[in-house]
Amino acid sequence: MAKTVLVINSGSSSIKYQLVDLENGEGLASGLVEKIGEPTDGIYTHKFNGEKHTFTEKIENHEQGLKKVLGFFDEFGPNLKDYELVAVGHRVVQGGYIFPTPALVTPATIQQVKDLAVLAPLHNGPEAIGAEVMVRLLPDVPQGFVFDSSFFFELPEASSTYALNKEVAEKYHIRRYGAHGTSHEYIGSVVPETVGKPAEGLRQIVLHIGNGASASAQVSGRPIETSMGLTPLEGLVMGGRTGDIDPAVVFHLIRNAHMDVDQLDTLFNKESGMMGLTGHGDMRDVDDLRSHGDKDAQLAFDIYIHRIVSYIGAYTAQMGGCDVITFTAGVGENDASVREAVCDKLAPFGVKLDKEKNAVRSGDPRVISAPDSSVTIAVIPTNEELAIARKVAKLAEKGDAYGNVFGR
Repeated sequence: MAKTVLVINSGSSSIKYQLVDLENGEGLASGLVEKIGEPTDGIYTHKFNGEKHTFTEKIENHEQGLKKVLGFFDEFGPNLKDYELVAVGHRVVQGGYIFPTPALVTPATIQQVKDLAVLAPLHNGPEAIGAEVMVRLLPDVPQGFVFDSSFFFELPEASSTYALNKEVAEKYHIRRYGAHGTSHEYIGSVVPETVGKPAEGLRQIVLHIGNGASASAQVSGRPIETSMGLTPLEGLVMGGRTGDIDPAVVFHLIRNAHMDVDQLDTLFNKESGMMGLTGHGDMRDVDDLRSHGDKDAQLAFDIYIHRIVSYIGAYTAQMGGCDVITFTAGVGENDASVREAVCDKLAPFGVKLDKEKNAVRSGDPRVISAPDSSVTIAVIPTNEELAIARKVAKLAEKGDAYGNVFGR
């Protein structure tokens, strides 16, 4: 019987899930619950064995959604009774200063995840709710939190520390925590085998670019820099987020536009980035507009590429060189035009892309640079679910060494 972990990613109005086979790393089934708590009908999607099942109904809350998800496993498969479900893993964006490593789900850790919502207001609250619900639905299955910020917990102090008044920073735990750490850690571990180079001493830049986007610099598999900071707002241009911006813009808008905190939060996190520049947060829509000569879309694309290349240059300098640049996540894995534009900017430094390899759509890790390129360019699909599943399975094995499992 295969050992499995059910990985849950709870958002404010959505739930993503995947059942992961620990032996071969494959996702046996996956799905999505959308529009939770919204006035219109929600959407359920469950995929298993090549079949896709879709349903609509009004979804009042996460408990209703997750009950339905467990029912899909009974109705459409795979039946969880036929697989050894060793744990449930919950992805959490912000572990802050409390969680440098994964943690078992307990009443105390749930409350701590909720408290850390001040650092990730769009994410931690719903993620804690998802864990509470799953504990009620599966009380006998160990459950664990895996934090996106954990991989970057040991950033060098020169990277993690803001030049903010020291007393204020210490009192309110203000530092650069980073995000997307589970993806960056996973990709960094896969790169050496993909490019055929030893991990020790390898200097690599990982570009996790999707609707949310972040970059990391890693040496020998350990992070020395990342683009996201106290929250996921800092860094690269994203689907709805500004990325780097002069913080005095906040003061300017308060004084002159009379915006309050909630309005500014929405503006910076949801109504800016590609959405604010073009009216579309999805790069596929932006590419379509560009192909029809839309000037706003072209400018947005140029800004997007400019920011990525700027980070590559800074990270290369910090590492004293760069051996590998890897593209991952939705845009990084699927948008050949973004990869080509980035590499074209780096051509004066000897970076050479194999355009035929770059144009190929594939779900496999691959090298897309020319043999004589000064830096190896790779595309590697991220697999945060597998990384979370493995971490939570190890956590469940250790059990009470980390604290009592919720409900026991």
